[in-house]
Amino acid sequence: MKNHFNITDLFFEKAALHPTKIAIIDRNQPITFGDFAEEIEDTIAYFKSKGIRKGDRVMLFVPMSIDLYRIVLALFKMGATAVFLDEWVSMKRLELCCKIAECKAFIGIFKARVLALFSKELRKVPIKLGKKYKKITLLKSLVTQTTASDTALITFTTGSTGTPKAAKRTHGFLNEQFKALIEKIDPQPDDIDMPVLPIVLLLNLGAGSTSVITDFKASKPNKMKPAAIAKQINRHQVNRMVASPFFLKRLSEYLIQEKQSIKSIKKVFTGGAPVFPKEAELYDRAFPDSQIEVVYGSTEAEPISSIRVKRLIDNKANLLSKGLNVGMPYRKTKVKIIGITDEVIVCNNEEELNSLKVQAGQIGEIIVSGSHVLREYFNNKKALKRNKIFFENDCWHRTGDSGYLDKNGELYLTGRCNTLLTQDGKIVAPFIYESYLQAIKGVEIGTIVAHRNGILAVVELNDNQQKKVIEAQIDSMNIDLIGVNFLRKIPRDPRHNSKIDYERLKKLL
Repeated sequence: MKNHFNITDLFFEKAALHPTKIAIIDRNQPITFGDFAEEIEDTIAYFKSKGIRKGDRVMLFVPMSIDLYRIVLALFKMGATAVFLDEWVSMKRLELCCKIAECKAFIGIFKARVLALFSKELRKVPIKLGKKYKKITLLKSLVTQTTASDTALITFTTGSTGTPKAAKRTHGFLNEQFKALIEKIDPQPDDIDMPVLPIVLLLNLGAGSTSVITDFKASKPNKMKPAAIAKQINRHQVNRMVASPFFLKRLSEYLIQEKQSIKSIKKVFTGGAPVFPKEAELYDRAFPDSQIEVVYGSTEAEPISSIRVKRLIDNKANLLSKGLNVGMPYRKTKVKIIGITDEVIVCNNEEELNSLKVQAGQIGEIIVSGSHVLREYFNNKKALKRNKIFFENDCWHRTGDSGYLDKNGELYLTGRCNTLLTQDGKIVAPFIYESYLQAIKGVEIGTIVAHRNGILAVVELNDNQQKKVIEAQIDSMNIDLIGVNFLRKIPRDPRHNSKIDYERLKKLL
């Protein structure tokens, strides 16, 4: 493979080789690599006619679609920066993200452009465009050169507390992330993939695989229609799927309930939230003939490690004593476990960093380094100081996750550092008890939190008739509780609707 710094180079290479091959099927509307390449060139000319230039930041409010990827690849090729907003964004978050990014242009669907009228920050953006374009043939021949250090993409972390961090991805970084994910997912030209996670569709375009965009709104996860998605998979003979745990769980539940099987799926990858053994068993039952892998990573480092679901299921008996096994670290990811602290960490060399490491098997903060690990945030020096450790040519990212490495080098998660509790001088990880509670019949999700002068169990039921039995099982846990609080709905993270949102949960208690 040639050394491409811009992912669009890979796409145009595939388009030249296989112009009639289907690139994307968007809700049954297909487009070939050749036609898509032509539309991207036309879009570049249109953007230039509207005043967008190399280095300009362009905020996007377009759902996952052919239009979105046409716009993104056009911006990448012309050297502009695509600034991504999540579909679930609130007005408060929108204003914050706009203030951080300081964009020259805004491209959005009609609803987003109406919303822009009520946003003080968006009204400041000089250029506002819809997702469609007009052919401007005279400007098509103009070529812009991009380098590895040019910024390609800015995305925002979930930012459940404080200001969301703007992850700054250069073309060079995207290239390294692309190579890491290619090695993990191993996309083939004959693959027909259903990528529910947006970044994976970009990977498919560069690898020459076909992508099927499913009719699923990340902003409205509870309106997911598994029956329609199953039909879509069968109709297009999808053989690979990359999805959030929430999406995969709902689809698996439907297939098991309806006694349906999907024979075409050979590989399934999921990530973005923890997958406990109970869910892993669900996936395994729904897709018994598929290779299913759980990838652990973050916005700043993807992938960090991965584990097959069958291995995860085999580890279920040890969960309360060991934590959640997330597998062996990716070969290009260096992992260390250091003492947990809220302080900024400054090191001059690896020896000083190693002095912060905890003893083998002891819980600490997971930090990672590698060529695919993000080095920069945009306009946020405070976040950079707090979340990165720089020395020589190394950049170590502090994940904020707690865990440890076992004697075999496998990585175990024990939850977010800021959720850890202490009881009788010992660390108590709510994350571990989440899996135990989820395994109880009648429990949808649950956790433990510090409340008043003790530890409280908080549970969301999917079967109210089991309440007394569930209380008895919770009382038998090896932890002193001040009680059990049953909530109708435990708040989840807005991005994947899978992880517990502890900040919002605390406000409900």
